[in-house]
Amino acid sequence: MNYVLDADIQGFFDNLDKAWMIKFVEHRVADRRILRLIQKWLKAGVMEDGKWSDTETGTPQGSVISPLLANIYLHYVFDLWVDVWRKKCARGEVIVLRYADDIVLGFQWDTDADRFRKSLEERLGKFGLELHPEKTRRIEFGRYAEQNRKPRGEGKPETFDFLGFTHISGKNGNGSYVVRRMTIRKRMRKKLQEIKQQLKMRMHDPVPQTGAWLRSVVQGYFNYYSVPGNLDSLGLFRERVLRYWGQALKRRSQRHRYAWVRRLKLAAQWLPTPRVMHPWPLDRFAATHPR
Repeated sequence: MNYVLDADIQGFFDNLDKAWMIKFVEHRVADRRILRLIQKWLKAGVMEDGKWSDTETGTPQGSVISPLLANIYLHYVFDLWVDVWRKKCARGEVIVLRYADDIVLGFQWDTDADRFRKSLEERLGKFGLELHPEKTRRIEFGRYAEQNRKPRGEGKPETFDFLGFTHISGKNGNGSYVVRRMTIRKRMRKKLQEIKQQLKMRMHDPVPQTGAWLRSVVQGYFNYYSVPGNLDSLGLFRERVLRYWGQALKRRSQRHRYAWVRRLKLAAQWLPTPRVMHPWPLDRFAATHPR
């Protein structure tokens, strides 16, 4: 893959057409009771500042069924259509990745990427959707991106975000090409701010109780983001959590300082250390054949 199309559907959950949604569900579900229940969900509306308002389009934000309905909608609007487009219209290889309304596509040729974007805009328009003009972009990415951009003076290849990771076209320690994945900085800062606010609220809780809570939070964070090449980012996350915990303990004890030796003891006792939990596919699926 030499080019990546990072496609963003503008206001997908707000602009989803309810009439098309029911047609798609009816295509696979014949039970009228289920259909009536889904229609009730779609008509539930939204509650803002204690006031209820009806919504003519879209699905209720935060509803447990919204992600499921979104996948059904995009299965017919996007998945089935893009499979046909790839076979009939693409000149080179095309890779498609979709998770709910987050879509990333890889192309061998830039002409395929540009032609697909135009076709996708027309396809989405038929169902009341549109691509975000600023967030949707085609970038040069892959094994040869850096050497192709260098003669044009364009610098390093651009990056793109997908499923919480910033994907970088880089190299490993041996100089070989590798796609590096790092936690999106904005998401890490948001998570750290949430932890900081919670620590203020838990300031007077017993240390073991707060430590057990932090261990579950940090371990849950590591369970998702512990991929090869991202350990430095996870180490920084752990260090910041420890710093915020130390600040909370310092305020509680009304001291000007809280010794780092004590913080390190707390970290060793309660905070897990980052390690790779999602190896590369070649390592994850490797099988040893008996001799």
